[in-house]
Amino acid sequence: MRGLMGAGPSARGSTQAVITAVSVLAALALFAACATGGTGARDEGPAHADSVTGAAASPAPSPSDSYQRVNAVTLVKDDPKVSPAVKRDLKPCAADEYPVDVSYGSLTGSAVDDVVVNVLTCGDAVGVGSYVYRNEGGRYQNVFRAEESPVYAEIDRGDLMVTKQVYEKGDPVSNPSGENVITYAWTAGRFVEESSHHTDYGNAAGGVASPVPEPTEALGH
Repeated sequence: MRGLMGAGPSARGSTQAVITAVSVLAALALFAACATGGTGARDEGPAHADSVTGAAASPAPSPSDSYQRVNAVTLVKDDPKVSPAVKRDLKPCAADEYPVDVSYGSLTGSAVDDVVVNVLTCGDAVGVGSYVYRNEGGRYQNVFRAEESPVYAEIDRGDLMVTKQVYEKGDPVSNPSGENVITYAWTAGRFVEESSHHTDYGNAAGGVASPVPEPTEALGH
């Protein structure tokens, strides 16, 4: 390119024609690649829809047919099995941001993903209630609840895992002495305890951690 820039006027004129022709061919080749769904730079990662306007980009993957998003706050507040205390304290932390964690997944074998809802406190994010909702005939039914705070439920390889932190006298909220973890499996229309274990965190305050509690009553049909 540096040699071309040093050529005379006539040479530059003929060279400019060649460059123009090459540019047109390159543009046509690029257009053809886009029109036939060529990946090009997209091999480096997915492109946003607005960055490939006019190109025949592959459609974005759609959510699983079994996934249905719910309004977790409404679900909890309309649930007669949720304690009045949890409902009363379920308020926005800021603007319309409610302290709830929501997970979707297969726990009960329903055709629609089950919904796990954890209600937390605003300040310390301490779990005050954990619930599982199962879609039955188009309506979500509460099939599990745990309201012995602090508590947190999550989906673990198709099972329900419930963690309950253990506090000894004098433990700050941020530093419990240990935790109890109970795993439930869906059996014969209800959650049944499958396993449990206790972990001591080894706080300097000492003391014997609380024993593993009795399984939370599971709500089935």
